Amino acid sequence: MDVDGVLTDGGMYYSERGDELKKFNTRDGMGIKMLQLAGIVTAFITKEETAIVKRRGHKLAVPDVHQAADAKLPVLIGLIKKYRLTLEEVAYMGDDVNDLETLLAVGFSAAPADAMPSVLDVVDYVCKKRGGEGAVREVADLILGPAAHQPLSFHKPL
Repeated sequence: MDVDGVLTDGGMYYSERGDELKKFNTRDGMGIKMLQLAGIVTAFITKEETAIVKRRGHKLAVPDVHQAADAKLPVLIGLIKKYRLTLEEVAYMGDDVNDLETLLAVGFSAAPADAMPSVLDVVDYVCKKRGGEGAVREVADLILGPAAHQPLSFHKPL
């Protein structure tokens, strides 16, 4: 998935000291963990490059965090080769024109409700939620189906 506008509201907040801040939604984080527990590989592919995104990826144990990706489809193709997948087996979520090529290439594409019109016109699923407000969780629940509503066990059975 993309990050800014998908995992965040697309805003970039700056402190007086020049620190950049981003707001992430905890329910989106739980959706990512639920996908991982179901055996689904998760990845971030973003044009921006910040320590914040690296930290968020680390906290959620996202195995592939790709930043400064001017072209996202080649990054995704690398991931497909790494995990021995096909484009048809991939879901991708984006919100702006730099996601279009990738959204059009994958088996399932989604966008937050507040994505750009050109993106909303081509995706398979338009979320009810906005970026940074639970859109990723909404797609995770859609992918997981009824399993999304079952209690989770973060521990291996004894």
